[in-house]
Amino acid sequence: MLQTPGAMACALLFRLLLLMALAAPSQGNGPGPTSRLRYSRFLDPSNVIFLRWDFDLEAEIITFELQVRTAGWVGLGVTNRYTNVGSDLVVGGVLPDGNIYFSDQHLVDEDTLAEDGSQDAELQGLTEDAVYTTMRFSRPFRSCDPHDQDITSDTMRVLATYGLDDTLKLDRERTFVKSIFLLQIFHPDDLDVPEDTIIHDLEITDFLIPEDDTTYACTFLPLPIVSKKHHIYKRENPTRQNYLLRYNELFEPKLVHHNETMVHHILVYACGNASTLPTGISDCYGADPAFSLCSQVIMGWAVGGTSYQFPDDVGISLGTPLDPQWIRLEIHYSNFHNLPGVYDSSGIRMYYTATLRKYDMGVLQLGFFTFPIHFIPPGAESFMSYGLCKTEKFEEMNGAPVPDIQVFGYLLHTHLAGRALQAVQYKNGTQFRTICKDDSYDFNLQETRDLPHLVEIKPGDELLVECHYQTLDRDSLTFGGPSTVNEMCLVFLFYYPRNNISSCMGYPDIIYVAHEMGEEASDPMEGMMAMNNVEWTPENIKKAEKACKEAQQMVIIKTIDEIVENTTGWISEIIPTPRGPCLESSGGKVEPQDKIPAGFRAAPMALSGSETATPRHLPLAALFFGQGALSWLLATLQVGV
Repeated sequence: MLQTPGAMACALLFRLLLLMALAAPSQGNGPGPTSRLRYSRFLDPSNVIFLRWDFDLEAEIITFELQVRTAGWVGLGVTNRYTNVGSDLVVGGVLPDGNIYFSDQHLVDEDTLAEDGSQDAELQGLTEDAVYTTMRFSRPFRSCDPHDQDITSDTMRVLATYGLDDTLKLDRERTFVKSIFLLQIFHPDDLDVPEDTIIHDLEITDFLIPEDDTTYACTFLPLPIVSKKHHIYKRENPTRQNYLLRYNELFEPKLVHHNETMVHHILVYACGNASTLPTGISDCYGADPAFSLCSQVIMGWAVGGTSYQFPDDVGISLGTPLDPQWIRLEIHYSNFHNLPGVYDSSGIRMYYTATLRKYDMGVLQLGFFTFPIHFIPPGAESFMSYGLCKTEKFEEMNGAPVPDIQVFGYLLHTHLAGRALQAVQYKNGTQFRTICKDDSYDFNLQETRDLPHLVEIKPGDELLVECHYQTLDRDSLTFGGPSTVNEMCLVFLFYYPRNNISSCMGYPDIIYVAHEMGEEASDPMEGMMAMNNVEWTPENIKKAEKACKEAQQMVIIKTIDEIVENTTGWISEIIPTPRGPCLESSGGKVEPQDKIPAGFRAAPMALSGSETATPRHLPLAALFFGQGALSWLLATLQVGV
């Protein structure tokens, strides 16, 4: 059929606008309905549930895409450490007739779902094919609905569930919870690999893992000899699957497949070049104290960790007179089943190059000095420990002026009783900022994390680490120490430019604490022994926590060459960071009883395509242009015809 010039022009315009929409990046406050999401993870052991996500820190919007091998309903939400009751859950599916259902809900009990009064999840797409049901939606980090869990930079426990049909009924066999850093910031991973890259493995070989619950195996290994300065810049991931997702990394944990569950962490310590080092493999903290030499961590991996990449302008220096020639490799094994005859050859694979970066990286270890003066009472719902660092002696110990420390990443570390950690910076005795924190720490997910912005530490600043513990399941004192059943309270700060300080940690005057608890003690050993005489009632637990906080802190500062200086200080009060305002929903009514006094802020513009429930229900042009643009376009076409 012949078309008029006007109709032809309108048709051409329509096609042009459609192509522009398909090619254009999504607009608005976050990823659009077809944009690529940067992060991904399987949420179940059988790889049935696959999650992709992305976020906009400025708009405080997160977008999820859940893909499940099922023809039934799917659900995704956030839960807490102890129970799924009260979990925030967004559910959806496609009925046999092609219609969809989608709802923001919560768990009333372990088996019962109820719809929220405020619908804060915005659907971007919901499809079903012969294999998968795929649901994509966005939600604010913090809505004004008390049934919604906040999305924070803490460890988030993501709950995913699904059904085999469209009956919304929870099945515990198809419900999974996985700890994830949803708001983790990754440095760009699309850098070119230097052509002169060299691979070097630091590993133990055929080590017979003892049948003990906990073993710290240490050995000393030489670093590569190079004729000029190089930078270690890359690691890869412990699994092939994650390796395919992200390529340019710093170093790779080499884990023997059948021993992965036994390897709790791997650390590489730089050794001062004046050190006299033993040979062989032995217990790091056993009868021969020489195996615990070298205290500056330069790289590592811990259980649950995937991959990590330094910023583009930072690397670990290798080959200069100031750089270590030897390292201590420490591998922590947890053989809780006491399996005999298991051999291991784990370690770290590092990548280095003569193509230099701008800055040399350093690691500063903060926290509670790990030895038995650290104690945590049994039966404690909550117990806080503190470790103070005073940087006023850094320049004297460094032997040269210390440039301002630019912190770009961190690693938090406690053992099984740890529930939360934070590192706080003080200037002139006044709290300046929280450097890093996690109020929902998970022992089984320990990764190096990037800060959203550089944190600058100047000589003279004080740094305080606070660790929160819970020991309701214990009937005896927990002491600080290397074993998994002991405790630690550590924060590793990754920074540039490097200086010679390796650690700065504190501990309280235990004699003062013993006296406050009504016990006699004339030296630290007696003070610690006296803690065994205390009846650990809830009142005495709080009394001990208060005494530890009020006691004078002994601060121990170490350099990479094992030079030690001591000083003293006092614990300052930590002022909690107030929560920001919640985001009033644009997807449903907020009932008066649901409003949170922290305040409201206006909902941002809807994400691109968020008006559309699913591609099944609107014409294609409406999917990309929105209803208003489609109306305008149709009117224009009618006028042209």
